[in-house]
Amino acid sequence: MPLRLGPAGVPLSCKGRTIVEGMDDITALGLETMEIQTVRTVAPHHFDQYWQAGILSWKTGFEMNLHGPYYAEVLGNKRERSRTLSKMEASLQAAKIINARHITYHVGPYGDYKRGPDANEQVANVMAGVVDRCAQIWNNKDEAEDYAAFPWVIDNSPTLIGIETSGRQELWGSIEEVLEVTNHVEGTVPVINLAHVHARGNGRLRTSEDFGELFDQVRESIGGKTFYCHFSGIEHRMGNALHYTQIKKSDLKFEPLAEFLAEDGDWLDITMISDSPLLEHDAMFMLQQCERAKHRLFEKQARNDRRRKLAIAQGIDPAELAAREAEERAKREAAEQGKTTPPPAAKVAKKPAKKPAEKKEAKKGKNAKKGDDEGPMVIEDEDDDDDLF
Repeated sequence: MPLRLGPAGVPLSCKGRTIVEGMDDITALGLETMEIQTVRTVAPHHFDQYWQAGILSWKTGFEMNLHGPYYAEVLGNKRERSRTLSKMEASLQAAKIINARHITYHVGPYGDYKRGPDANEQVANVMAGVVDRCAQIWNNKDEAEDYAAFPWVIDNSPTLIGIETSGRQELWGSIEEVLEVTNHVEGTVPVINLAHVHARGNGRLRTSEDFGELFDQVRESIGGKTFYCHFSGIEHRMGNALHYTQIKKSDLKFEPLAEFLAEDGDWLDITMISDSPLLEHDAMFMLQQCERAKHRLFEKQARNDRRRKLAIAQGIDPAELAAREAEERAKREAAEQGKTTPPPAAKVAKKPAKKPAEKKEAKKGKNAKKGDDEGPMVIEDEDDDDDLF
């Protein structure tokens, strides 16, 4: 199961703050990919960095990706759509230069459309035009001499147009809508933002089975085994994403996904981008969780193999041996729990209450003892009890 992890942008720990230096730091951390952020605009002064990043990516096999304009209005009026397409054009040029494998786009609000086939058809038409334009930019044979130092522009396949799931109800981009469009437009792929899917589904990704159902849904809809995903912690309310958080502070946990990838994800080929505010730190956390899940799986398989061999040696069924081991383990845990439980406090026996006559005798004895020590003995008369003086 190939799994490539990386941050959405230059790592926070990178001192140089350039893309190439960020690529070096990511490689040193054991990560394998990154996503360049051009969510607002493509700055012309960054193109020198883009060329350097493209050359390094081509020579080393480092996977580069790019995120296009965040504030898109694909379903808006003609003026709004033209403004969005101009931003997409600039990001396509940047994706070509950095040798991006995926470029991620948002669709934006529904605008005057309602949810359903009409909105999906409009998105499909626009994205089909974007795919055609991308092919023109990459496979322009007339510019072969101009890009002699950058052979991937001619020799490599065009970047894939990714359509990202959205995390808010008023934005186009449920998982079903994204799958329907990408299934009909060749050259597009779904960008599965797991935090957005979780928020839009009111916290639907809780267990490893939930993640398995999601990936099965994608595979059954569009086929294939290659996935481009984003992951982060998320704060959400009433089916709407509010903002990203670090993974440990979210109800969207990575451990169930790591468990699914270890146990049932052999068929997957995933690029996972960390959208967390901690960027590479949470990417490293995800890598750590994946390694732990693999170790737990290996230990489980080793126990099963040992149990199978013991069962064969004893001539019994492995399931019966597993049941016996479970029973012995339960007894042992119960015994250990009994030892750690503190014994009940010993009851202190109460002395029986003395009768009035016994109290008087005890008092006489006390006074007698006192008289022996301090002076003449004082004898009390029983009739003195009624004497006020």
